[in-house]
Amino acid sequence: MIVLKASQDKVLSALQSVAGIVERRHTLPILANVLIRKTGSQIQLTTSDLEIQIRTTAELDGDEGNFTTTVGARKLIDILRSMPSDQSVSLESSQNKLILKGGKSRFTLQTLPAEDFPLVQEAANFGPSFSVPQKTLKELLSQVSFAMAVHDIRYYLNGILFVAEGKQLSLVATDGHRLAFSSATLDVEVPRQEVILPRKTVLEMQRLLSDKEGAIEMQFAGNQAKFSFEGMEFVTKLVEGKFPDYNRVIPKNHKNIITLGRAPLLASLQRTAILTSEKFKGVRLNIEPGTLRVASNNAEQEEAVDELDIDYGGDAIEIGFNVTYLIDALANMNQDMVKIELADSNSSALLTIPDDAAFKYVVMPMRI
Repeated sequence: MIVLKASQDKVLSALQSVAGIVERRHTLPILANVLIRKTGSQIQLTTSDLEIQIRTTAELDGDEGNFTTTVGARKLIDILRSMPSDQSVSLESSQNKLILKGGKSRFTLQTLPAEDFPLVQEAANFGPSFSVPQKTLKELLSQVSFAMAVHDIRYYLNGILFVAEGKQLSLVATDGHRLAFSSATLDVEVPRQEVILPRKTVLEMQRLLSDKEGAIEMQFAGNQAKFSFEGMEFVTKLVEGKFPDYNRVIPKNHKNIITLGRAPLLASLQRTAILTSEKFKGVRLNIEPGTLRVASNNAEQEEAVDELDIDYGGDAIEIGFNVTYLIDALANMNQDMVKIELADSNSSALLTIPDDAAFKYVVMPMRI
């Protein structure tokens, strides 16, 4: 039976959209496979790592009839990648094997039974669904994901908090040293729902989302989240635990405010970061009326100093920061101007976008 027949690029892009979560080595060998389910001319591809499940549906010609099997996802992708993109490829089933043909090439691949593939049990009680444009969610994720913790013992920090309430969707990430907050307006009113998406899910979502205006639909349950967009369905387990109260962390009423160009500040920090030591990424900011001085030094007693002219008439402040934390935030913003609010040299700083309350970034100072 010919399971599918289409151009290489069409088959490859359908496979690549689901294969991001597939581990090459797994305690369950079948999890290295993709589940192929054929119904008429429609092909459904499903992958899982027991925490996340991704499914896509594509129209890929072939013989009429129904068929299911599982085959090694990475192997199939590697073979397809080695073929020309405009070449027609076909996948045929023969006993317990799949034969991939393209041009004068032929590959015989071992399969495992579809009934052994562990599908994620979907929650029965998802909350009301709501949607935002894919482009919006992609922007929100990029504005906060860099602040997620990596392998933190406080496992609830290794992900992003999603809060949907009323007509607002807010995303928050923190690693204990910095916190990023970003929000967007929803089309419909929703009751308050709060979930923590795991780090792997966030990175996979960022890979899959496009800059299109098309909507992505979301639904949350007690221990699961479901996203649907462009013929894809993405189900993920959630991180259990209580996320810190981010509203208490975001400073209010800092009296010293500087508004300056984002690109010049980013360039200045990148220059001075060159002479910070590997372990100790500290830079000193000296803020005085009219001037912002950025300085760093290292164990070899080398020193970098950079000055920017600023429109500022507040207190003179000397404050230290981990330069990576400042660069991350500025590099993930695309606005021209940035606003920095400070109280003194021992309090956290707040970075925002002028006239836009949708983005806030808090960074703790560092003793230098």
